[in-house]
Amino acid sequence: MATAVGVAATRGGTLPVFQPGKHQPAEADIYITYLPVTMRRGGHMVVAPTDAGKYPVILFLHGFDINNKGYTNLLKHVASHGFIVVAPKLYAMTFTMDDCNDIVNTKKITNWLADPESGLLHALTKNPKFPGVEPDLTKLALAGHSRGGHTTFATALGLGPSSELKLNFSALIGVDPVAGISDQMPPEVLSKKPGSFNLNGVPVLIVGMGISPQSCAPDGLNHREFYVECRPPRYHFVVTKYGHVDMLDDGITYRIGKCICESNDKDPKELARTTIGGLVVAFLRAKLQGNHEDLKAILHNPCLAPAELDPVECDPA
Repeated sequence: MATAVGVAATRGGTLPVFQPGKHQPAEADIYITYLPVTMRRGGHMVVAPTDAGKYPVILFLHGFDINNKGYTNLLKHVASHGFIVVAPKLYAMTFTMDDCNDIVNTKKITNWLADPESGLLHALTKNPKFPGVEPDLTKLALAGHSRGGHTTFATALGLGPSSELKLNFSALIGVDPVAGISDQMPPEVLSKKPGSFNLNGVPVLIVGMGISPQSCAPDGLNHREFYVECRPPRYHFVVTKYGHVDMLDDGITYRIGKCICESNDKDPKELARTTIGGLVVAFLRAKLQGNHEDLKAILHNPCLAPAELDPVECDPA
Protein backbone atom coordinates (compact mmCIF):
# COMPACT_ATOMS: atom_id res chain seq x y z
CA MET A 1 0.00 0.00 0.00
CA ALA A 2 1.32 3.46 -0.89
CA THR A 3 2.26 5.61 2.08
CA ALA A 4 2.46 9.40 2.26
CA VAL A 5 5.18 10.54 4.63
CA GLY A 6 4.75 13.55 6.89
CA VAL A 7 7.27 16.39 6.75
CA ALA A 8 9.12 17.32 9.92
CA ALA A 9 9.83 20.89 10.97
CA THR A 10 13.60 21.37 10.88
CA ARG A 11 15.60 21.62 7.62
CA GLY A 12 18.71 19.44 7.60
CA GLY A 13 21.12 18.46 4.86
CA THR A 14 23.70 16.83 7.11
CA LEU A 15 22.89 13.22 6.21
CA PRO A 16 26.05 11.85 4.52
CA VAL A 17 24.33 11.14 1.18
CA PHE A 18 23.67 14.88 0.80
CA GLN A 19 27.35 15.69 1.35
CA PRO A 20 30.23 14.89 -1.02
CA GLY A 21 31.21 11.23 -0.71
CA LYS A 22 34.58 9.77 0.20
CA HIS A 23 35.60 9.14 -3.42
CA GLN A 24 37.21 11.82 -5.58
CA PRO A 25 35.30 11.75 -8.89
CA ALA A 26 36.50 12.69 -12.36
CA GLU A 27 34.83 12.94 -15.75
CA ALA A 28 36.14 11.90 -19.16
CA ASP A 29 34.91 11.55 -22.72
CA ILE A 30 34.30 8.02 -23.98
CA TYR A 31 33.94 6.41 -27.41
CA ILE A 32 30.86 4.19 -27.81
CA THR A 33 31.49 1.80 -30.68
CA TYR A 34 27.97 0.35 -30.83
CA LEU A 35 26.41 3.65 -31.94
CA PRO A 36 26.15 4.85 -35.55
CA VAL A 37 29.49 6.18 -36.85
CA THR A 38 28.36 9.81 -36.67
CA MET A 39 27.50 9.44 -32.96
CA ARG A 40 30.46 7.46 -31.64
CA ARG A 41 32.53 10.48 -30.65
CA GLY A 42 29.56 12.63 -29.79
CA GLY A 43 30.72 13.96 -26.43
CA HIS A 44 29.69 10.90 -24.43
CA MET A 45 30.82 11.16 -20.81
CA VAL A 46 31.72 8.89 -17.93
CA VAL A 47 31.89 10.18 -14.35
CA ALA A 48 33.52 7.80 -11.89
CA PRO A 49 35.59 7.50 -8.71
CA THR A 50 39.33 7.80 -9.27
CA ASP A 51 40.35 5.23 -6.66
CA ALA A 52 40.55 1.55 -7.52
CA GLY A 53 37.50 -0.59 -6.88
CA LYS A 54 34.46 -2.23 -8.42
CA TYR A 55 31.42 0.05 -8.52
CA PRO A 56 27.74 -0.15 -9.54
CA VAL A 57 26.87 1.56 -12.82
CA ILE A 58 24.22 4.12 -13.74
CA LEU A 59 23.30 4.84 -17.36
CA PHE A 60 21.96 8.41 -17.29
CA LEU A 61 19.93 9.86 -20.19
CA HIS A 62 19.75 13.63 -20.65
CA GLY A 63 16.62 15.67 -21.18
CA PHE A 64 15.11 17.24 -24.29
CA ASP A 65 17.74 19.36 -26.09
CA ILE A 66 19.87 19.45 -22.92
CA ASN A 67 23.61 18.87 -23.22
CA ASN A 68 24.61 15.77 -21.27
CA LYS A 69 27.56 17.65 -19.76
CA GLY A 70 25.15 20.09 -18.15
CA TYR A 71 24.62 17.48 -15.42
CA THR A 72 28.31 17.18 -14.48
CA ASN A 73 28.04 18.50 -10.92
CA LEU A 74 24.98 16.38 -10.16
CA LEU A 75 26.66 13.26 -11.52
CA LYS A 76 29.92 14.01 -9.69
CA HIS A 77 27.98 14.09 -6.43
CA VAL A 78 26.58 10.64 -7.18
CA ALA A 79 29.95 9.27 -8.33
CA SER A 80 31.65 10.53 -5.17
CA HIS A 81 29.58 7.98 -3.24
CA GLY A 82 30.94 5.05 -5.22
CA PHE A 83 29.04 4.85 -8.50
CA ILE A 84 30.12 4.94 -12.13
CA VAL A 85 27.83 7.11 -14.26
CA VAL A 86 27.74 6.82 -18.05
CA ALA A 87 26.06 9.86 -19.60
CA PRO A 88 25.78 9.53 -23.39
CA LYS A 89 24.85 12.34 -25.73
CA LEU A 90 21.83 10.99 -27.60
CA TYR A 91 21.58 14.03 -29.88
CA ALA A 92 22.80 17.62 -30.10
CA MET A 93 19.40 19.13 -30.86
CA THR A 94 16.14 17.67 -32.05
CA PHE A 95 12.66 18.87 -32.84
CA THR A 96 11.32 15.34 -33.18
CA MET A 97 8.71 14.29 -30.64
CA ASP A 98 9.35 10.60 -31.22
CA ASP A 99 11.46 8.61 -28.79
CA CYS A 100 12.01 5.46 -30.86
CA ASN A 101 15.50 6.37 -32.05
CA ASP A 102 16.62 7.22 -28.51
CA ILE A 103 15.29 3.88 -27.28
CA VAL A 104 17.25 2.03 -29.96
CA ASN A 105 20.44 3.88 -29.08
CA THR A 106 19.90 3.39 -25.34
CA LYS A 107 19.76 -0.36 -25.95
CA LYS A 108 22.91 -0.18 -28.07
CA ILE A 109 24.73 1.72 -25.33
CA THR A 110 23.52 -0.76 -22.71
CA ASN A 111 24.89 -3.65 -24.76
CA TRP A 112 28.14 -1.76 -25.34
CA LEU A 113 28.71 -1.51 -21.58
CA ALA A 114 29.37 -5.25 -21.39
CA ASP A 115 31.55 -5.62 -24.50
CA PRO A 116 34.85 -7.19 -23.35
CA GLU A 117 36.90 -5.53 -26.10
CA SER A 118 35.45 -2.03 -26.47
CA GLY A 119 32.97 -1.57 -23.61
CA LEU A 120 32.97 0.33 -20.35
CA LEU A 121 35.76 -1.66 -18.67
CA HIS A 122 37.95 -1.05 -21.72
CA ALA A 123 37.16 2.69 -21.66
CA LEU A 124 38.04 2.96 -17.97
CA THR A 125 41.16 0.82 -18.18
CA LYS A 126 42.75 2.87 -20.95
CA ASN A 127 42.08 6.19 -19.19
CA PRO A 128 44.76 7.20 -16.64
CA LYS A 129 42.15 9.04 -14.57
CA PHE A 130 40.63 5.73 -13.43
CA PRO A 131 43.40 3.32 -12.37
CA GLY A 132 41.94 0.03 -11.17
CA VAL A 133 38.33 1.21 -11.53
CA GLU A 134 35.97 -1.55 -12.70
CA PRO A 135 32.21 -1.57 -13.42
CA ASP A 136 29.91 -3.99 -11.63
CA LEU A 137 27.33 -4.57 -14.36
CA THR A 138 25.33 -6.93 -12.16
CA LYS A 139 24.25 -3.72 -10.41
CA LEU A 140 23.05 -1.54 -13.27
CA ALA A 141 20.55 1.31 -12.98
CA LEU A 142 18.88 3.16 -15.85
CA ALA A 143 18.05 6.80 -15.15
CA GLY A 144 16.87 9.82 -17.10
CA HIS A 145 15.77 13.43 -16.77
CA SER A 146 12.80 14.96 -18.58
CA ARG A 147 12.46 13.25 -21.98
CA GLY A 148 15.30 10.99 -20.88
CA GLY A 149 12.95 9.78 -18.15
CA HIS A 150 10.46 8.77 -20.82
CA THR A 151 13.24 6.95 -22.67
CA THR A 152 14.19 5.19 -19.44
CA PHE A 153 10.73 3.73 -18.87
CA ALA A 154 10.04 3.01 -22.54
CA THR A 155 13.29 1.04 -22.73
CA ALA A 156 12.62 -0.87 -19.52
CA LEU A 157 9.07 -1.69 -20.64
CA GLY A 158 10.29 -3.06 -23.96
CA LEU A 159 8.55 -0.42 -26.07
CA GLY A 160 9.76 0.86 -29.42
CA PRO A 161 11.68 -1.11 -32.05
CA SER A 162 12.50 -4.64 -30.95
CA SER A 163 16.12 -5.42 -30.15
CA GLU A 164 17.92 -7.57 -27.60
CA LEU A 165 19.20 -6.23 -24.29
CA LYS A 166 22.22 -8.15 -23.02
CA LEU A 167 22.07 -6.71 -19.51
CA ASN A 168 19.32 -6.44 -16.91
CA PHE A 169 18.44 -3.25 -15.09
CA SER A 170 18.35 -3.58 -11.31
CA ALA A 171 16.78 -0.15 -10.67
CA LEU A 172 15.08 2.68 -12.57
CA ILE A 173 15.19 6.40 -11.83
CA GLY A 174 13.14 9.21 -13.36
CA VAL A 175 14.17 12.80 -12.59
CA ASP A 176 11.14 14.94 -13.43
CA PRO A 177 10.21 12.54 -16.25
CA VAL A 178 7.97 13.85 -19.02
CA ALA A 179 5.96 11.79 -21.52
CA GLY A 180 5.21 14.68 -23.89
CA ILE A 181 4.16 18.31 -24.05
CA SER A 182 0.49 18.35 -25.06
CA ASP A 183 0.10 14.69 -25.98
CA GLN A 184 2.25 11.63 -25.39
CA MET A 185 5.23 11.21 -27.66
CA PRO A 186 5.54 7.82 -29.34
CA PRO A 187 5.87 5.18 -28.18
CA GLU A 188 3.22 5.96 -25.59
CA VAL A 189 4.29 4.92 -22.10
CA LEU A 190 1.39 6.09 -19.95
CA SER A 191 -1.89 4.17 -19.99
CA LYS A 192 -3.68 6.35 -17.39
CA LYS A 193 -4.19 3.19 -15.33
CA PRO A 194 -2.62 2.91 -11.85
CA GLY A 195 -0.01 0.18 -11.59
CA SER A 196 0.10 -0.45 -15.33
CA PHE A 197 3.92 -0.54 -15.60
CA ASN A 198 5.00 -4.19 -15.55
CA LEU A 199 8.67 -3.87 -14.64
CA ASN A 200 9.02 -7.36 -13.14
CA GLY A 201 9.66 -6.06 -9.65
CA VAL A 202 12.44 -3.61 -10.56
CA PRO A 203 12.43 -0.83 -7.92
CA VAL A 204 11.69 2.70 -9.10
CA LEU A 205 12.61 6.16 -7.82
CA ILE A 206 10.67 9.14 -9.17
CA VAL A 207 11.91 12.63 -8.31
CA GLY A 208 9.62 15.48 -9.33
CA MET A 209 10.27 19.22 -9.39
CA GLY A 210 7.67 21.33 -7.65
CA ILE A 211 7.56 24.43 -9.87
CA SER A 212 7.78 22.81 -13.29
CA PRO A 213 5.23 24.62 -15.50
CA GLN A 214 2.85 23.18 -18.05
CA SER A 215 5.27 24.05 -20.86
CA CYS A 216 7.94 21.69 -19.49
CA ALA A 217 6.19 19.04 -17.39
CA PRO A 218 2.42 19.23 -17.95
CA ASP A 219 -0.14 17.64 -15.68
CA GLY A 220 -1.05 14.12 -16.71
CA LEU A 221 2.30 13.62 -18.43
CA ASN A 222 4.73 14.31 -15.61
CA HIS A 223 6.30 12.70 -12.54
CA ARG A 224 2.99 12.23 -10.74
CA GLU A 225 1.57 10.03 -13.51
CA PHE A 226 4.79 8.02 -13.79
CA TYR A 227 4.68 7.26 -10.06
CA VAL A 228 0.99 6.30 -10.15
CA GLU A 229 1.57 3.84 -13.00
CA CYS A 230 4.57 2.18 -11.32
CA ARG A 231 4.11 -0.91 -9.21
CA PRO A 232 5.90 -1.51 -5.90
CA PRO A 233 8.61 -1.09 -4.91
CA ARG A 234 8.29 2.59 -5.78
CA TYR A 235 9.39 5.87 -4.21
CA HIS A 236 8.31 9.43 -5.01
CA PHE A 237 9.90 12.66 -3.81
CA VAL A 238 9.07 16.18 -5.01
CA VAL A 239 11.69 18.93 -4.66
CA THR A 240 9.06 21.51 -3.86
CA LYS A 241 10.71 24.87 -4.53
CA TYR A 242 12.80 24.07 -7.60
CA GLY A 243 12.05 23.81 -11.31
CA HIS A 244 12.54 21.44 -14.21
CA VAL A 245 16.14 22.47 -15.02
CA ASP A 246 17.38 23.60 -11.60
CA MET A 247 19.63 20.56 -11.19
CA LEU A 248 21.77 21.61 -14.17
CA ASP A 249 25.19 23.25 -13.91
CA ASP A 250 25.38 27.01 -14.32
CA GLY A 251 26.09 27.77 -17.96
CA ILE A 252 24.50 28.19 -21.36
CA THR A 253 22.42 25.00 -21.12
CA TYR A 254 20.81 26.17 -17.89
CA ARG A 255 20.31 29.74 -19.12
CA ILE A 256 18.49 28.50 -22.21
CA GLY A 257 16.42 26.04 -20.18
CA LYS A 258 15.25 28.62 -17.67
CA CYS A 259 13.91 30.79 -20.50
CA ILE A 260 11.38 28.03 -21.17
CA CYS A 261 10.99 26.39 -17.76
CA GLU A 262 10.28 28.29 -14.56
CA SER A 263 13.28 28.32 -12.23
CA ASN A 264 14.04 29.16 -8.60
CA ASP A 265 16.25 32.25 -8.82
CA LYS A 266 16.18 32.96 -5.08
CA ASP A 267 17.84 29.88 -3.59
CA PRO A 268 21.15 28.18 -4.48
CA LYS A 269 20.77 25.54 -7.18
CA GLU A 270 23.38 23.51 -5.35
CA LEU A 271 20.61 22.60 -2.88
CA ALA A 272 18.59 21.06 -5.72
CA ARG A 273 21.60 19.16 -7.04
CA THR A 274 22.65 17.76 -3.68
CA THR A 275 19.06 16.85 -2.79
CA ILE A 276 18.51 14.94 -6.03
CA GLY A 277 21.98 13.42 -5.90
CA GLY A 278 21.48 12.32 -2.30
CA LEU A 279 18.11 10.74 -3.08
CA VAL A 280 19.67 8.79 -5.96
CA VAL A 281 22.52 7.59 -3.74
CA ALA A 282 20.22 6.59 -0.87
CA PHE A 283 17.86 4.74 -3.22
CA LEU A 284 20.64 2.85 -5.02
CA ARG A 285 22.41 1.95 -1.80
CA ALA A 286 19.17 0.40 -0.61
CA LYS A 287 18.23 -1.39 -3.82
CA LEU A 288 21.63 -2.35 -5.24
CA GLN A 289 23.70 -2.78 -2.10
CA GLY A 290 21.18 -3.71 0.59
CA ASN A 291 21.96 -0.68 2.77
CA HIS A 292 18.56 0.83 3.62
CA GLU A 293 19.69 3.15 6.43
CA ASP A 294 19.81 6.44 4.51
CA LEU A 295 16.63 5.85 2.50
CA LYS A 296 14.71 4.97 5.66
CA ALA A 297 16.06 8.07 7.40
CA ILE A 298 14.88 10.35 4.57
CA LEU A 299 11.46 8.70 4.45
CA HIS A 300 11.12 9.09 8.22
CA ASN A 301 12.31 12.71 8.18
CA PRO A 302 12.33 14.38 4.73
CA CYS A 303 13.73 17.54 6.30
CA LEU A 304 17.11 15.84 6.42
CA ALA A 305 17.39 16.90 2.76
CA PRO A 306 18.97 20.27 1.87
CA ALA A 307 15.89 21.31 -0.15
CA GLU A 308 12.26 20.89 0.85
CA LEU A 309 10.68 17.57 -0.13
CA ASP A 310 6.89 17.48 -0.25
CA PRO A 311 5.12 15.23 -0.98
CA VAL A 312 7.11 12.16 -0.08
CA GLU A 313 5.48 8.82 -0.92
CA CYS A 314 6.60 5.23 -0.92
CA ASP A 315 5.17 1.81 -1.60
CA PRO A 316 7.98 -0.64 -0.79
CA ALA A 317 5.84 -3.79 -0.58
